[in-house]
Amino acid sequence: MTKKIFVHQTAIIEKNAEIGENTRVWAFAHIMSGAKIGTNCNICDNVYIEGGAVVGNNVKIKNGVAVWDKVIIEDDVFIGPFAVFTNDINPRSFKKKEPSEFLKTIIKTGATIGANATIVCGITIGKYAFIGAGAVVTKNVPDYALIYGNPAKIKGYVCECGEKLNSDFFCEICKKKIYI
Repeated sequence: MTKKIFVHQTAIIEKNAEIGENTRVWAFAHIMSGAKIGTNCNICDNVYIEGGAVVGNNVKIKNGVAVWDKVIIEDDVFIGPFAVFTNDINPRSFKKKEPSEFLKTIIKTGATIGANATIVCGITIGKYAFIGAGAVVTKNVPDYALIYGNPAKIKGYVCECGEKLNSDFFCEICKKKIYI
């Protein structure tokens, strides 16, 4: 029995890339050998996933995103169009580095990264955190934090449903209390 995945005719999937069932890989995406992608993912146009990257289940990666070695994306994460990950804290064109020298970046379960946000390597974005469009994230982000700006700063907290919590960490939309 073959796995059910959709791969657009212009996508490149290198040998030894792992892709879970019901994942869709769209036009001009490139998934390198050694990359691991879970089930039910949507990898949109012009996405590049390097060999040392790990993508969990139910992840949406919108157009124009590059996911480098040592970026770990857990389940149920949304990455907006043209979001940027880095993997080298002090790059120089003349200095070749081994993958072991790159810094690990972790995006925890349920997090959202808005369009054009920049995520500097070596940090962790907490569970269900919400990174606003265009934010420049240079430090770890706590669970459920809403952050935006340059540099990004905490502007509040959000529910798992994505709505902003009130001052008691209660969601008026889905009626959930979040314990932070």
